[in-house]
Amino acid sequence: MSEELISKKDLLELAGISYGQLYRWKRKDLIPEEWFIRKSTFTGQETFFPKEKILQRIERIQTMKENLSLDELADMFSPNVSELQLTKDDLLKRNIVSETVMNIYIDTDKGSSVFDFSRILEVYVLEKLLQSGEISLDEGKMLLGVLKENRAVVKQKSCDLVIMRKLGISSCLLVVNAESFSFETGTKVAAQLSLMTCAEEIKSKLL
Repeated sequence: MSEELISKKDLLELAGISYGQLYRWKRKDLIPEEWFIRKSTFTGQETFFPKEKILQRIERIQTMKENLSLDELADMFSPNVSELQLTKDDLLKRNIVSETVMNIYIDTDKGSSVFDFSRILEVYVLEKLLQSGEISLDEGKMLLGVLKENRAVVKQKSCDLVIMRKLGISSCLLVVNAESFSFETGTKVAAQLSLMTCAEEIKSKLL
């Protein structure tokens, strides 16, 4: 699956921002370095971006910058939330997760009632996909296993979670910093989520 790209020139025109704004946000880590993709064209080297991700990010920055400083926005978009801890009741009260999905997660995880950000992200992703009806309960338990085994990677990288099905068999893939990926013929993508976007949604709810 290839992600649609947009050139820097088209992005600046479409988003109505200046070159200076774009690179100031980059310096503040509001836009990830890996989204600046250098490609050869007939005019030489040009910079492209993942279109959907960059437009969503710019829209969020513009919406929130009136209430938050650039440093506060950087904290929100940063994956570094290692000190954050919330209880099960905190997550329920803040509508991060429903009680039904929380119980499913606890039955599967068998961990503490205090959640660090890795576990908050896991239960939020489970909530999002089960409530949407995109995945089954068994697929939900499978994706939790993948997230738990790769917590260190998820904390540091831009990752997409992909649930696939072929001939009635499901599998789960964690795609790290990928511009595109392909599957064999007959494979259907049941669900695909950006974990970075999910983390931002959680932080937005907490703020």
